[in-house]
Amino acid sequence: METGEHVLMAIHKTLTAQKRLAERALEQLDSADFHWTPDSESNSIAIIVKHVAGNMRSRWTDFLTSDGEKPDRNRDGEFIDDLGSAEQVLAVWEEGWERLFDTLATLTPEQLQRTVTVVGREHTVTEALLGQLGHYAQHVGQIVYLAKLRLGERWQTVSIPRRRA
Repeated sequence: METGEHVLMAIHKTLTAQKRLAERALEQLDSADFHWTPDSESNSIAIIVKHVAGNMRSRWTDFLTSDGEKPDRNRDGEFIDDLGSAEQVLAVWEEGWERLFDTLATLTPEQLQRTVTVVGREHTVTEALLGQLGHYAQHVGQIVYLAKLRLGERWQTVSIPRRRA
């Protein structure tokens, strides 16, 4: 397997794992839990999901041919908790990931060194992919931690459990 092919497969595998990690946390929540915040300065899980999905729509639409920050994106609006039910939050979540994975499936190893623009700055496709991977991992960590805080003793670990004596 050539290096570029391996890079694309590794990125897909890592993004899939990140998505699944968050989903194992989300599955433990009820609708109200999606909107809980530990304090007035924190974002709810619903807001984080809305932001991630908005970012995914913007970044992965016409990925190779237009700036990753689309003119119709309302980033500030992503931080308004206006999604209702858990089903609405999860539908937005799925739409974002579907856009990402559909675009990722079209990329070829030869395109990894192409230049794309994100927020007016040029990056190689590889740099853009890795930047987004880091961004999504950060937010997945926030989702998992907020779910754990919210559920307390009811929390079921979503990764490797600690050794219990």
